[in-house]
Amino acid sequence: MGITLEQRNESSVICLEGAIGIASAAELKTTLLDSLTSGNAVRVALDQCADLDVTAVQLLWAAVREAKTSGVAFALDGQVQEPVIAALKDAGFEAFLVTV
Repeated sequence: MGITLEQRNESSVICLEGAIGIASAAELKTTLLDSLTSGNAVRVALDQCADLDVTAVQLLWAAVREAKTSGVAFALDGQVQEPVIAALKDAGFEAFLVTV
């Protein structure tokens, strides 16, 4: 389980691995904020993510809102596993389930 950040020339890629939940909420929040304040496009790679709890989904939702407000491109990336798809759909994130 983990959260890693890869800073690239024009984008920040946040890789989520394993089950992401309340135990990693502070780390996810900090990583999302750091990525958004860079001004670069933000991609969240979900191909290694096994599950998202409501806390993680709320943080992603808040990041999407902040990205829109600040004009930063934000997208979910990678082959998304079924439990993650279900969590995102339950939270109304169907529009973000597009592989970049």
